[in-house]
Formats: sequence, structure tokens, C-alpha cells
Amino acid sequence: MENTYFVTITGINHYYGKKPFEIGRIVKLIKDKDNEYDKEAIAAYLPFIETIGYVANSVNTVYDGTVSAGRLYDKIDDYAYARVMFVTHTSVIALVLDKEDVEETEDNRNKNKTTSRNHRTKITETAVTEKERISKADKQTCYRKTINKKNPAITLRGSFCL
Repeated sequence: MENTYFVTITGINHYYGKKPFEIGRIVKLIKDKDNEYDKEAIAAYLPFIETIGYVANSVNTVYDGTVSAGRLYDKIDDYAYARVMFVTHTSVIALVLDKEDVEETEDNRNKNKTTSRNHRTKITETAVTEKERISKADKQTCYRKTINKKNPAITLRGSFCL
């Protein structure tokens, strides 16, 4: 996508409210071609939850600095992605993302699986080594250890008490 677009997602109170929207969460924007009320409707969608709102398409609901569904409709394919930036009481402001930035290619998926498998093995080996060290040092003391500081998403934290 050439330009940067922000959109307002409205109608959230008709679905699940603000609960599905977290700052940074990526939602899928899907053209709703069967919408009988708006021929340029774009639904905000999450897997397993499905529709959680719609991209605003009215001058009354589009926030300043964001584009309407009508303006965005011709600039995206059948779907696009957006990252939640702000959540208000009744709406959400999201940044429209390039599909290529969000979707992984098959090669990247295979590479990530291999990396993840190797990483799990390394964590297990580190945990065993750490446990042995603790048991040798003092069996009555509890230690807190962060095993992986580089990737906090899969960091194993906890107390080792022996």
C-alpha cells in the first residue's frame, strides 16, 4: 500500500464491545459485498469471533484523520489488515497494513517452525542445567530465573524451589 491510512472501526457495541480490541492487535478488514445497507461496507474480523465491527462510512462516524470505508474500498483487495492503535468508548482507530507485512510465506513458516523447535530444545537444556545448579547450591532456597531474555514472548519465568 503506497500511503498510510487510518480507519475508524464502529459498531463495536453491536458485537462484543471493546473486549476484542487490544492496542497492537491485528484485525482483518474484509469487504462485505453482500451488505444490503452499504455497498462499500468493510467488516472488521477476528478468527473464531468473526465480525467485531465495521469500518466507518458516514461523516458522523468517521473520526478526523481517518478515511471512510468508501475511500478505502478501492484501495484494498478483498481483504486487508489493520493494527489497533486507539480504543475509545464507542470506536477504534486502526492503521491499515500491507498484506505482505502480515502474512507469512510458506518458506518463512517452515523457517519459524525449525527455529521454534531449536529454541524449545535450548530452553529445556537451559532449564535442566539451571535446576542442577540450584539443587547443588541450596535445596531450601527458591530462585527466580528468566531463561530467555531475547524473546519475551516465549520467556519462561518462574520460581525453582527444591
